Amino acid sequence: MNSDPVALSAALASFEDLWSPRIVTQVNDYDVRVAKVAGEHVWHAHDDTDEFFLVIEGELHISLRQEGVERTVSLPRGSVFTVPRGVEHRPYAPSGASILLFEPTGTLSVGDRHDEIPDHVDATTGHALGAVATAPQD
Repeated sequence: MNSDPVALSAALASFEDLWSPRIVTQVNDYDVRVAKVAGEHVWHAHDDTDEFFLVIEGELHISLRQEGVERTVSLPRGSVFTVPRGVEHRPYAPSGASILLFEPTGTLSVGDRHDEIPDHVDATTGHALGAVATAPQD
């Protein structure tokens, strides 16, 4: 793990892949991941963990299915939302977005239960970030 501050803008600028999160740091047993997203992800659920979203840029929508009811939440830039464990959900960003996620280390990006994974979605537990610029020090 990097012991220097990480500039999120630099981290996001270091890759182009969509729906392919990069691990920027770890907190206890959790990964802090950033991802670029556009279009639709896949319907999925995490049976044993909640999933935290923070929208850094753009707007993210998350469709949720629970107990036969479907609804969508819209998250503009700067918004946070937590999908409770076991709830089926499908994030999508028609115009693209950059997001930050908190998930237990090893959590699969397509959950424990999911629809067929389309080619544009990376089924991963997160990729190493690689070399990026550190945040400025005062």
